[in-house]
Amino acid sequence: MKFKDKTVIVTGGAQGIGMAISLAFAEEGANVVIADIDEEAGEEHVTTIRERGGQAIFIPTDVSREDDVKNLVEQTIKAYHGIHILINNAGIGSSGTLFTRPMEEWDRVIGVNLRGPYMMAKYCAPELMKANPGVIINIASTRALMSEPHTEPYSASKGGLLALTHSLAISLGPKVRVNAISPGWIEVSQWRKKSQRREPNLRPQDLAQHPVGRVGKPEDIAQACLFLASPAASFITGTNLIIDGGMTVKMIYEE
Repeated sequence: MKFKDKTVIVTGGAQGIGMAISLAFAEEGANVVIADIDEEAGEEHVTTIRERGGQAIFIPTDVSREDDVKNLVEQTIKAYHGIHILINNAGIGSSGTLFTRPMEEWDRVIGVNLRGPYMMAKYCAPELMKANPGVIINIASTRALMSEPHTEPYSASKGGLLALTHSLAISLGPKVRVNAISPGWIEVSQWRKKSQRREPNLRPQDLAQHPVGRVGKPEDIAQACLFLASPAASFITGTNLIIDGGMTVKMIYEE
């Protein structure tokens, strides 16, 4: 119970990587606040955590909306009287191409993926500083460092999130540590609400292209969050931990 009596907010905490993160902290004794736009998934995941003996509440939240963020923070303090850890995990992708994508979609991606973490940090910071040390972990992406075609909004938002990470680390230190995690390919098919859960469809080449020989799991990111939020990481701030099975350091040449 490494996080007993600690309160952690996980944005986008009802499905995917966030689902694994929120479950991992609950299993270690934390009071978990799941912030998500999907109410069905949020309530379902809270029930799962409670059935396993954990403590969790769900607060419907669109992190791009300032009023929603303020409400999330107020309701968390009302329920648990403080905030010790913030995991900025909520994120969305984009569709189309540079030539076809409407600017409204760019604004929406930046709003959720970058404006959201900034506002979460802004409004959680007073409570995190009281925790001393408080912890912020931003879930970025290896797309901040490398790209496929037509991923501009997502890549830009995650690149901005890395810059926001080291900026916040300086602004909030020494009372709050701020780090980022950049996941690579994480297979989340089994980490969705029950109506959307399915078996992964991975090909042998999908596994083989990773230097570690497999695709990532949400648990890989959750375990890293537990470490970065713990006293074992007390000398780590402003950094970006890449968790991608070695893909970003692998040189690829066409034969």
